[in-house]
Amino acid sequence: MSLLNNFSIIGSAMRAQSVRMNVTASNLANVDSVSGDANTTYRARQPVFSSLLQNELAETPGIGVTVTGIVEKQGDLEQKYEPGHPLADSKGYIYLPNVNVVEEMANMISASRSYQTDVELLNSTKQMISALLRLGE
Repeated sequence: MSLLNNFSIIGSAMRAQSVRMNVTASNLANVDSVSGDANTTYRARQPVFSSLLQNELAETPGIGVTVTGIVEKQGDLEQKYEPGHPLADSKGYIYLPNVNVVEEMANMISASRSYQTDVELLNSTKQMISALLRLGE
């Protein structure tokens, strides 16, 4: 593996962490959304990552990580009895998303730190290639 492969590996990791941060931000933005129907209530989402291995026969040859999808978090929604709420169902209940703010903040911090580490790896690779080129002078 050459040092130039590091750029594609690190770039794929940065894209994956960027998606993770965006999904987490979406979850936090919808934490207070309410609905009168359990089927239309916002559910927390999580990205699904998959590793890429170098394979010349594959449709997407390369090494790194990719986001294969975004799935909704399963689990019960919070149900509140508020018969006066304009979105309440016929029984007087509203439904709140299954977003855990503490979990989402930890996820955001983790994604941010991973992204920062990727940037540091990118800079280190750039310095190593620069030093290697200076050896040839």
